[in-house]
Amino acid sequence: MLMDLLAGNATLMDAFGDLFAIIMWISAFLIIIMIFLEHSDPRSIAMWVAVLLFIPVVGFFIYLCFGQTFYQKRQFAMKNVSDEDLAHLKAGALDELNKESVTPENEEGLRFARAMLEAGGSIYSNNNDLRLYTVGNPFFKDLLEDMRKAEKFIHLEYYIIRNDDVTGEFMDILIDKAKSGVDVKLMIDAIGFKKGPKKRIMELRKAGGQFKLFHRMITVLLSPRKQNRNHRKLTVIDGKVGYVSGFNIGDEYLGKGEMGFWRDSGVRVEGTGVIPINIRFFMDWGYATGKRLDTTNTEEIEKYFKIDVDTHYGNGVMQLISGGPDTKNNPIELQYLKLINTARKTLYIHTPYLVPSSEIQKALIISACSGADVRIIMPDKPDHLFVFWVGILNARELLDNGVRVYQYKKGFVHSKTLVADSEFCSVGSANLDERSMRLNFETNAMIYSKEIGKQMTDAFLEDLRCCTEYTLEDFMKLTKWDNFKISIARLFSPLA
Repeated sequence: MLMDLLAGNATLMDAFGDLFAIIMWISAFLIIIMIFLEHSDPRSIAMWVAVLLFIPVVGFFIYLCFGQTFYQKRQFAMKNVSDEDLAHLKAGALDELNKESVTPENEEGLRFARAMLEAGGSIYSNNNDLRLYTVGNPFFKDLLEDMRKAEKFIHLEYYIIRNDDVTGEFMDILIDKAKSGVDVKLMIDAIGFKKGPKKRIMELRKAGGQFKLFHRMITVLLSPRKQNRNHRKLTVIDGKVGYVSGFNIGDEYLGKGEMGFWRDSGVRVEGTGVIPINIRFFMDWGYATGKRLDTTNTEEIEKYFKIDVDTHYGNGVMQLISGGPDTKNNPIELQYLKLINTARKTLYIHTPYLVPSSEIQKALIISACSGADVRIIMPDKPDHLFVFWVGILNARELLDNGVRVYQYKKGFVHSKTLVADSEFCSVGSANLDERSMRLNFETNAMIYSKEIGKQMTDAFLEDLRCCTEYTLEDFMKLTKWDNFKISIARLFSPLA
């Protein structure tokens, strides 16, 4: 009897061993896929290797849900098709750039603009009035006022919308405008809408406005596309005024949340630079709704894109740079690399998350070693623990190579800006992290302006008064528990 029992247990153990071997082979196969087929970032590979090897059964399903990216080419095909429909704009924009008279003052900017156009950026626009924002109150004041003046349409695309006071005023305007016949289209990322104003959205729809989630909730729950968030913050009003920013819609962006004073950035565009912002909106709206803009419909094109190009709006020069998993080489990352390499004297950066790709980190180090004054302002408090602690580690590595890093003490810095030599400026939604470079849909305004550049430089230097410089001595004071958190954060930061 005992011998039979032992034999049965041995057979059972052999079966478990065979099953475990199969699972390990599957895990090894998935790891090979990541390395050779998906061209995954080395940090992501390290994380998924750990997940697949240490929790092989559960890790297999976690990888299928969060890790694999083969779906991207097929699922985002519609966005690429709509991009191709508008590809003729690129050729025309390049012709306009080549006609621009080259002077010593604008030579570097024209070279930058051509590079961005070839890398996937928008048309180059040199007829704009540009207004920079560094805090929420003036931003929302102007945004809501422009919305009240809308006569034809309001197009809005944001990552987060809250259910609070500023959102109430925001929704009041949209509902009133929709009732009066203004074409209102509002698109919010599905994850960013979790605490959104559900009842007010129903009111908007009853009033005739349109609302769409970027990725349906069922997609967010069951698909790996939950990782591909629409992180853009864009507004277009009547085709005349546009906003590109890091601000979402909610009281916290006015400094009324748990994080306290909120330091962010945005830009208001009035002029021909609004056209590519609206094109970007329609590309995303077409993907989310399944209904692309009919570019052969002259009535629609005139309604949404007509602007008096003979009117002089201002001397502001800009391009729109958008990136995401629907792009071959992310133009946002190329923009940041070009900005860093352009800096000869100064490079000032705001970022809430200091988790640069290895390419960007090397570029920052080379810039500092070449003599540029490279400074970065980051938060002194986390809103995402993983990326905060890995940001501390990255700060340590940058400090070793001449980059100066500061922690913002006044509140929370959510601003995503780069300004090189007080002239070449980026303002928008893209963080200095892997998520913005690989997973999210992001949009920045690339601005070529000594006026805006001086404003951004002055704002950065003013912020330094509210900062403490992070030093190697500070890193050496970290406890063993802090260092453990950094190690865990570094491994799992791609999931943050």
